[in-house]
Amino acid sequence: MSTTASTPTPLRPAPTGALSPARTLATAARVLRQLRHDPRTIALMLLVPCVMLFLLRYVFDGSPRTFDTIGASLLGIFPLITMFLVTSIATLRERTSGTLERLLALPMGKGDLIAGYALAFGALAIVQSALATGLALWFLDLDVTGSPWLLLLVALLDALLGTALGLFVSAFAASEFQAVQFMPAVIFPQLLLCGLFTPRDAMHPALEALSDVLPMSYAVDGMNEVLKHTEMTSTFVRDVLIVAGCALLVLGLGAATLRRRTA
Repeated sequence: MSTTASTPTPLRPAPTGALSPARTLATAARVLRQLRHDPRTIALMLLVPCVMLFLLRYVFDGSPRTFDTIGASLLGIFPLITMFLVTSIATLRERTSGTLERLLALPMGKGDLIAGYALAFGALAIVQSALATGLALWFLDLDVTGSPWLLLLVALLDALLGTALGLFVSAFAASEFQAVQFMPAVIFPQLLLCGLFTPRDAMHPALEALSDVLPMSYAVDGMNEVLKHTEMTSTFVRDVLIVAGCALLVLGLGAATLRRRTA
């Protein structure tokens, strides 16, 4: 009598459709360990916004009211720009080195990776925003009417938005040089149309309509609400929700467009 040998069932990776807190935290911890050995990147993220605010304050040394007018807006814009640059380049470096390809061969989904990166850079964004806000308020004498905590909240959301935008555009760059080239395409138009240089309602109607769909416009509006009002206004709540919603939307798009490696 012949017997049929049973074939062992191959092990299959765990499903990765849903986000896993364990995989997300592991990714965030790995990113933070790598950044710990890169002091230049840490300096760019934490110190450059503070240096820019410091220079801005003394550029307008003879007109402190000018610094009060635009300082709050730039308190949100500077972290957004630095987080965009650092995140886009760091994520691209992971892909070009083959790290993402090896990680995605494990039972790990794209959502886990994007959430892990967002968590790691978000932790640094908290430190960055706290340093910049503390410097502006208590050392550079930025005069705001509202609560400093609301100012910190908007600065943090702006930094997280920059992180999300950086993660998203890194999927379309083939080199670090190309990642930097996305800055004029993604950041500069928002910078010009956000209301920093002139009120948005004074722009050409077509540009005003375009500014209404750009998240940086609401970041600047939120900062201005804190600058002018003692209490939290409904406009401030709207602005904060829009910035947070845009960050989440862009993170979702980043997970959908993430590639294993650069062709």
